[in-house]
Amino acid sequence: MLGFDYTGKTVVVTGGSTGIGNACARAFLAAGARVIVTGTRAGPADYEGTDGDLTGLEYQRLDQGDCDAVAAWDPAVEHLDALVIAGAKVAYRRAEFEIETFADVLATNLTGPMQLATKFRAALAAAQGSIIFVGSVASFRGTIGQPAYSASKGGLLTLTKTLAQAWGPEGIRVNLLAPGLVRSKMTAITWENPDRLAATERTVPLRRIGEPGDMAGAVLFLASPLAAYVSGTSLTVDGGLSA
Repeated sequence: MLGFDYTGKTVVVTGGSTGIGNACARAFLAAGARVIVTGTRAGPADYEGTDGDLTGLEYQRLDQGDCDAVAAWDPAVEHLDALVIAGAKVAYRRAEFEIETFADVLATNLTGPMQLATKFRAALAAAQGSIIFVGSVASFRGTIGQPAYSASKGGLLTLTKTLAQAWGPEGIRVNLLAPGLVRSKMTAITWENPDRLAATERTVPLRRIGEPGDMAGAVLFLASPLAAYVSGTSLTVDGGLSA
């Protein structure tokens, strides 16, 4: 895949059942890696007809916003070459202004990623591996109507920098991918509405929203030896929107 070789490597992608996470998982698989993915549904059959393909991937059920579930989860991995934390949630219609919803979104988008990173710290150090948090262009700016989503993605940016400083001496690199609007079930509220989609695409210099596969190459790069001296930073992949 894209000239990368991950033969003999082990990768975990949380939220790898659909969307960006699934595209990244499949790219690692195509490059030769053993790939473990998580999702919130009972099994692979429950994702039939969605925007994900679990063929060849090792699926394990996990709600990364559930601290007890993350603590109990044991994928039996002693050496981990890459941990991609792509699981996330968002609430629309101003629901994130309600404190219970705000806390729920942060649990999945920020607390869960920290707990997962900590869980795999030893395995990552053993492999001199890397963590890639999937943030957002919302990591750098506010998103009207989504205070929890914006706060969590902004938090991931500074968490990336902090863990890169703290765990760099152990050989663990930590970076953040910042996608723009990408076609997935999470963003269907925009791209399924023709007028809203057209208005959004006019703001993107490349004149289209992103596809999950557009993110895969950037993630494989960040996890690869080509990025061996890249840590504590963010890579924006948004079709030029931030320009």
